[in-house]
Amino acid sequence: MTRWKPDIEAADGRPLYQALFDAIARDRASGRLPAGSRLPPHRDLAADLGIGVGTVTKAYAEAERRGLIHARVGAGSFVTGNDQGASPPPRAPGPIDLSRNLAPSGHAEPYLAAAMARLAAEDPAALTAYAPVAGAAAVRAAAAAWSVRTGTMALDPERLIICNGAQQGLALALAVTMKPGATLLCEAATYAGTKQIATVAGYRLRGVALDGEGVDPDALDRAAAETGAAVVYLVPTLQNPTGRRMSAARREAIAAVVRRRGLILIEDDVYALYGRDLPGVPALAELLPDRAFHIGGAAKSLAPGLRAGWLLPPEGGQWREAVLRHVRAAYYAPAAIGHHIFRIWVEEGVADRIAGAILNDAAGRLERALAIVGDAAERPASRHAMHLWLPMSAMEAERVSLRALRAGVELTPPESTAVDPALLSGLRLCLDAVDAVEMEGALRIVMAALSADMEASERAIV
Repeated sequence: MTRWKPDIEAADGRPLYQALFDAIARDRASGRLPAGSRLPPHRDLAADLGIGVGTVTKAYAEAERRGLIHARVGAGSFVTGNDQGASPPPRAPGPIDLSRNLAPSGHAEPYLAAAMARLAAEDPAALTAYAPVAGAAAVRAAAAAWSVRTGTMALDPERLIICNGAQQGLALALAVTMKPGATLLCEAATYAGTKQIATVAGYRLRGVALDGEGVDPDALDRAAAETGAAVVYLVPTLQNPTGRRMSAARREAIAAVVRRRGLILIEDDVYALYGRDLPGVPALAELLPDRAFHIGGAAKSLAPGLRAGWLLPPEGGQWREAVLRHVRAAYYAPAAIGHHIFRIWVEEGVADRIAGAILNDAAGRLERALAIVGDAAERPASRHAMHLWLPMSAMEAERVSLRALRAGVELTPPESTAVDPALLSGLRLCLDAVDAVEMEGALRIVMAALSADMEASERAIV
């Protein structure tokens, strides 16, 4: 047969991988894909359809999991006979998703109706009209209070800017400090959203080496000197993806480099809650009040759908005004309802109850996860960490990720966090976004995929 090119244009709102999986099932059933026929290689089909390779990989993995195709290493993927795979497994289609760092939303759901009832009893105009460009004063006060209660730092509500999620705060901070083509310094493996923003905005990323406490100050100093970069982005508390945390001394050393090199620092502290059990350390923005943007939010600590984030610009009104000009141009004002739900939960103490339940859940999950993965993972700085880091070569990470996906577990794509794989590479395992029992089963699949890769490596050496 000529090379198969499915019709996935009418996706009807389905994820692209699901539309491609459906096309495999449909064409197999109709005979267009007869038993034994070889499917196009992942990259070739992605190019034919104008979609990502990862989308094809995910669709093929789901088809293999459900018995529609089978893959042979080095040979490709082949359609099975129609007597195989006729009955799908009872679980809903799609792999178990360990790719996203989400706080489990179930802890917040019981409190939602009461918060909505209070909102309805308050001034409706505050919810239906445009919010102030920097966010309502009461919301900014709640964000400042929550920052203290999560162990971050005292924030000045008058300087705060409320954002539709912490990632929007990051995009704003980068927009006012960077120009297309400029270099942004960051950890050698970093938050995937930072890479996405850099791709869209045309920034260059330079990865900086880490040690057990995060970014190495000498490496940062050298990178700043070699690139002439003006801005550095760091996640000092439970760094994403490694789970490492800067000590007080390390933060002082980083601050000294920032001052000596005249850098602007963007501090992403969305994981502050999960380090609340650790000895107190100053936020980098406390050490660099005139040179640091500080980003916080409630999506990681309360509920992902709140999209309640905030940005504290450096002291001096010019940075704040620059950010507000971008807000007016891009979206005029933050959304109101989610931010007011957050404000009510903080005012009534509900936020503390939700966060406490999430921390208890996270601690239990992490303990169970470590019992399964053992020494394959770095032990994160906090017993409440949302994710685990499995250090390994970039090639090994790709192989293990693909093996796990074929077995029904989706991991964070290794390339999505990698900035300089020569300095740092591995796999991130997110623990909180799925049912705890599913998490344990998924981790066992990952360990089997890792074991298979290790065995293959040993055979290659022999």
